[in-house]
Amino acid sequence: MSKAALIIIDMINTYDHEDAELLLPSAESVVPVVSDLAERARRRSVPVVYVNDNFGEWRSHHGELLNRALAGPHADLVEPLRPDADSLFVLKTRHSIFFDTPLQYLLQQQGIEQLVLCGQVTEQCVLYSALDAHIRHFQVTVPEDAVAHMHEDLARAALRMMEGNMGARVCTGQDLWM
Repeated sequence: MSKAALIIIDMINTYDHEDAELLLPSAESVVPVVSDLAERARRRSVPVVYVNDNFGEWRSHHGELLNRALAGPHADLVEPLRPDADSLFVLKTRHSIFFDTPLQYLLQQQGIEQLVLCGQVTEQCVLYSALDAHIRHFQVTVPEDAVAHMHEDLARAALRMMEGNMGARVCTGQDLWM
């Protein structure tokens, strides 16, 4: 089995953006699954990597983002996903976890071949990240109950595209690291 990493996408979030109302119901449902996956990954020494929007704060680092999200009205969605001391954290500028980030280098240095993508948004950042992972020859797994969406129909289509066009394994969170 290839060496894997759990990638948590954009879950450190204040939910004060224009699409938040569309995202919140789905985000609420995936937080327990993502939290459980992170715990199981850590127990198996699988690296947990948070890749998060910087929300246009070019001076931000993960501590600032985390503190701002924990001080916001949706801290209950962030607290269970708080990075631990061993977690890795990469700030991203756009939708893909790879675009203008050092993530590929970090993963190569760790000998990672398989990415388990979870977080938000299925039909945007997760989809684009899966494509970019695929073209970089990473194996991709997406636990469908660990990715939040704004539009359920687009999320279903995105998961089908990841599976059919990119060879991603689409499964449930319970299928991993049990």
